[in-house]
Amino acid sequence: MSVASKTHLVLIPSYNPGPKVLDTVRAARAQWTPVWVVVDGSTDGSAEKLQALAAGDDGLKVIVLPENCGKGAAVLEGITQAAAAGFTHALTMDSDGQHPADLIPAFMAASQAETDKMVLGKPVFAADAPALRVNGRKVSNGWANLETLWMGIGDSLYGFRVYPIQPLIKIMRANRFMRRFDFDPEAVVRLCWSGVRPINIDAPVRYFRADEGGVSHFKYLRDNTLLTWMHTRLFIGFVLRLPLLILHRLT
Repeated sequence: MSVASKTHLVLIPSYNPGPKVLDTVRAARAQWTPVWVVVDGSTDGSAEKLQALAAGDDGLKVIVLPENCGKGAAVLEGITQAAAAGFTHALTMDSDGQHPADLIPAFMAASQAETDKMVLGKPVFAADAPALRVNGRKVSNGWANLETLWMGIGDSLYGFRVYPIQPLIKIMRANRFMRRFDFDPEAVVRLCWSGVRPINIDAPVRYFRADEGGVSHFKYLRDNTLLTWMHTRLFIGFVLRLPLLILHRLT
């Protein structure tokens, strides 16, 4: 039975997600109420399908952005509307079926027990997970842990996580970055800097092949260039904040 909450919602940013999106949303709704989907300028007809699904489900809301702005921008629009509606926390998950909807209640319970913290999924990869994706994230994780003086970020890239909404809105409005693929790692680093500590929970991740309905928008050169620029500016911010970070680690 779906758990209902007036403080915690599931937020699913979605851009041309492929056929898995309806299964993803139904699986999330089976676990939690409410579920909001932010359609980020999709051109694959998924917006209309999601709106039709929401028409018969009071626990599902679909927000449609007129053009593609990036994952971070979609999340910011969602949490801004969520905050206005009185919600305090949002669990983000991908729309393509990679994330485990059955763990939504456990992640939400961890957040409800310690509302000042963020709950981060730590991915458990299947044997057939792409080696390039599995090994490549180790670089970003290493930088994220250095930039936070090892405050406990289990994985900087895995997007299945629960954020406290107001601290996230504050850091996103304070800079013009974090709007695209750089959102997930930069969010956890900057939240750590602001004093929001992480809780890590293991969670499986599945990469679907194209013949299984899998869709990937990851572009190796483009997105790794974006991550390199992101960690460059974060490292500069880390150096400037180093005395304060050391103080936080000692208290």
